Amino acid sequence: MKVSYPIEAKRFKEIRQSLNFTQTQFAEELALGNSTADIERGKTRITGETVALLMQKYQINPMWLYGKSHDKHIKISAFNVMPKVVTLDNDTEHENMLMVSQKAAAGYPSNIQDASWYKKLPAFNMPIPQFRNATYRGFQVEGDSMLPNLYPGDWVLAKSLEDISSASSHKMYVVVLDDSVLVKKISLNPNRDEIVLISTNENYPPIFVEPERVLEIWEVTSKLTFSLDANAENSVLRKLEHSMEELKSQLKAIQ
Repeated sequence: MKVSYPIEAKRFKEIRQSLNFTQTQFAEELALGNSTADIERGKTRITGETVALLMQKYQINPMWLYGKSHDKHIKISAFNVMPKVVTLDNDTEHENMLMVSQKAAAGYPSNIQDASWYKKLPAFNMPIPQFRNATYRGFQVEGDSMLPNLYPGDWVLAKSLEDISSASSHKMYVVVLDDSVLVKKISLNPNRDEIVLISTNENYPPIFVEPERVLEIWEVTSKLTFSLDANAENSVLRKLEHSMEELKSQLKAIQ
């Protein structure tokens, strides 16, 4: 007689096998005790805590687990990348624009939900209409990975993004990961459930990250720079001189 198991039991087993875990190893991964055998036989129900771990560790879609969806994995857009804390100006009750320096960025991911930590950051109210209809934050650029667009020490002003799927490959973003804050371009690869972070400086290779590592995303809208790029100016002059030499050569040829 063929035994019929609940669909969640079958799909739980499917997950384990696709990850190449034994029943004992998978139980250890999910803190379930000695084995997952009882769950796979339908004798023990899958707890909410276990479902949460499957989402967190392997991006398993709970609706798929219980037979209510054809999508096995959570889509990239399902991850919340909105700001975790915002602050208000005491006088106007408008949102403050917080400024995150290079030093502060080192502690940003670990304090991302600590409202008291944000009070230590410089904050001001931007009296310009373009900065009124969204949450904005300033971040200081570290390193030269975004040359020639951004230089070390520059500041970018960026607005919060609602979800990862709305990111465009033509724009720059501040990407807050679980261990760092990076300014990059973004390329989405939904087929591989990963996000590609791209530098404009060709000396830096792309960075591949899992979407669940992304805590916040901010779309860069403007920048503040405090350095004059002498090298860029010299480059323009050299191009101009080269063009003049070519023009002289052409005139001589005609004569």
